Amino acid sequence: MGMKALVMIATMTLPLLAADLDRARAEYNRTEYALAVKILQQSSEPKGADAWKLVGQCAYQMGDFKKAVEAFEKADAADPKNSQIKTWLGRSWGRRAETSNPLMAPGYASKARRHFEEAVALDPRNIDAVNDLFSYYLEAPGFLGGGLDKAMALAERVKTSDPAQYHSSLAQIAERRKQYDLAEGQLHKAIDLAPKQVGRFVDLAKFLARLGRISDAEKTFQQAARIAPGSKELMYAHAEVLVESGKNLALAKRLLEEYQRGPLTPDDPSREEARRLLEKIKN
Repeated sequence: MGMKALVMIATMTLPLLAADLDRARAEYNRTEYALAVKILQQSSEPKGADAWKLVGQCAYQMGDFKKAVEAFEKADAADPKNSQIKTWLGRSWGRRAETSNPLMAPGYASKARRHFEEAVALDPRNIDAVNDLFSYYLEAPGFLGGGLDKAMALAERVKTSDPAQYHSSLAQIAERRKQYDLAEGQLHKAIDLAPKQVGRFVDLAKFLARLGRISDAEKTFQQAARIAPGSKELMYAHAEVLVESGKNLALAKRLLEEYQRGPLTPDDPSREEARRLLEKIKN
């Protein structure tokens, strides 16, 4: 076979192979994770970093964190300077720590922290990595590398680039220190700075609910609903607060049923999580 024929075959084949990854990514975005994995498994294209990353994301979303780690490690080996892959590796090790036995959990948690730190070091503008590392520092004990001082130092890094997130982070630190008035004030500042971000209202409503101020949380959800009617994030969070507080379960049931009917994205809580909340209502 001549060189010209080889070039023609390569040119004809590349779009088809690239289409496999594109089709798989489209199914992932529709939360059809098993189908996305099947497309990648059946593809004749050698898996590179992007494909292994997508396999890992599908496994993560399906709750198989061991397979997620394995896939992300292959993606990391293919592209060791990729901050996003490091972030997903950290998340996967973190979920393994949360779901493993107590003997294994500390080691897994330390791996999560290491990958988050590497992700931030590679790309300080990777907001996902910064937020995940902040959450780790906030929640992990000192012997696992956590600590409020570390969380505060990391929060300061987004003070200029994302002021709303900065005040949200300060609120979380204040709540940990039981400085509830300060925390509430910081959450209101975050809303003032980003009045169109429904997540800021969700943060405030959940905070108020944790303090037992359900009526105030309800007012916050109603205010957010006027800004972002039909928001999936808001719908699920509202139902979750009602279920956890045992208040207005009929409304919670309607919200969850509506939530399950609509299309979801990988960033939304899964239908399985919504089903679990519905089971809590029934029980």
